[in-house]
Amino acid sequence: MTDSLTGRWTAGLSRITGWRGTSLAAGFGALAALGQAPFSLEVAALAGLSGGLLMHLAAPSPRRAAAAGWAFGTGYFALALFWIVEPFLVDIPRHGWMAPFALVFLAGGLALFWAAAAALAHRLGGGPVRSALAWALVLGLAEMARGYVLTGFPWALIGYVWTDSAALQWVAIIGPYGLTLATLLIVAAFSSGLAQPRSPVALAGLVLGVILVGGGSLLTPPKSDLAGRPVLRLVQPNAAQHLKWDPDWMQIFYDRQIAYSASPPDSAPPVQVIWPETAIPWRLDRADTALGVIATRSVAPVILGVQRREAGRAHNALVTLDRSGAVTQLYDKYRLVPFGEYIPFGQLARLVGLRSFAARDGYGYAPGPGAALIETPAGRALPLICYEAIFPQHPRGAPERPDYILQITNDAWFGQILGPYQHLAQARARAIEQGLPLVRVANTGISAVIDPSGRVLQSLPLGTEGYLDARLPPPGAPTLYGRAGDAPILLLLLIGVAYLALRRPQPK
Repeated sequence: MTDSLTGRWTAGLSRITGWRGTSLAAGFGALAALGQAPFSLEVAALAGLSGGLLMHLAAPSPRRAAAAGWAFGTGYFALALFWIVEPFLVDIPRHGWMAPFALVFLAGGLALFWAAAAALAHRLGGGPVRSALAWALVLGLAEMARGYVLTGFPWALIGYVWTDSAALQWVAIIGPYGLTLATLLIVAAFSSGLAQPRSPVALAGLVLGVILVGGGSLLTPPKSDLAGRPVLRLVQPNAAQHLKWDPDWMQIFYDRQIAYSASPPDSAPPVQVIWPETAIPWRLDRADTALGVIATRSVAPVILGVQRREAGRAHNALVTLDRSGAVTQLYDKYRLVPFGEYIPFGQLARLVGLRSFAARDGYGYAPGPGAALIETPAGRALPLICYEAIFPQHPRGAPERPDYILQITNDAWFGQILGPYQHLAQARARAIEQGLPLVRVANTGISAVIDPSGRVLQSLPLGTEGYLDARLPPPGAPTLYGRAGDAPILLLLLIGVAYLALRRPQPK
């Protein structure tokens, strides 16, 4: 292998050790993260992943492979999840000192999945092709584990580097973990295939890439006819997080939403008005007067996000109102943000005074019972509150297939650089996976109507106030991923890893 291009690269990389090797691996990880929104640089992502693979192939032992994998993952997550510092900057005197620690611990913690994958892949490896295949399979398995273990955190999955490409359409069939695996296999086949002149393995990687992008184009359905479809009004007050609970501003944001809800339509009247997550500053049991005003002033029935308490437990909720302001349906958020909306090991946290960020009741929210449907004038909706939209498995927990997905969110927590764009990208993936339109109403943006193929049909930009009247696209046909979920890809990954484990080359 040393006479091949791959061999020369790995031989050179094997001599870069210590802090230089760690920095190089982290740099490759950061380069790979440039594939995530809002950068969406697929070529940079593939180059960075290829660099991470070459660092893996150059490692002489599982321990060195794990160290390179950890540095690679840390660089990737440090850039992709840089928005995690934003919540700590809302109240800088109180929480600002925590921001660098949050980034370091989150990036380094998630990178442990990649470190473990690298160590196992090294043990399963052999020649360049086998080692690269092991790397792709085990890293793909690690990415799936990241989406499930300890409640899961599947943000910035490798497959999302295709967000602005037709290749994203494949999530309707193989889901985001399948798209992640396909991406890693392309990198593995092409990079390891360079070890041999005119290698069929490299050609296979090129063919798989063409299938991914070209096949995605063929899978993209045409735009739906929206004539006669119901109109929804999306209300975006643009309440900055550091002002959202300020007594001098709360009334301003409330009045702003009332005015947008009462504005006469330009054409077809809306059948539903939708406000974002935690849209009003009053708890539900203290908001009767406000809800009455909202309902009577709005041009259509209202859905909004609100905080509530029941039996001593706080909830982040979505409610529907009738024309008198009475609550007719209620959904409590099920998937809560660790440390943001609840504190793991909460009793211990109380002893040290650790409090959650997003929950105004201090020590956090309690989860609701799970995915559910609500009836709206536009059809049955699957409600998602903020963070729930990052979980591809969540919509499959609904009792029946809805007519559309409704996400309300407060992306002011995520700043204005990376987080809101990545959150929107993941919502687009949810629409494609289920073949359903998705309506997204965000406090500061980006509010949008997304069709079942992931197209953003209409939107309100980040950091603007206003409202949008938009027709709801019809649902598409049920998808293969919507029926089967992650089980087929998990089975494929386990079979592949088991095959490599059972057919390990014997030492000479």
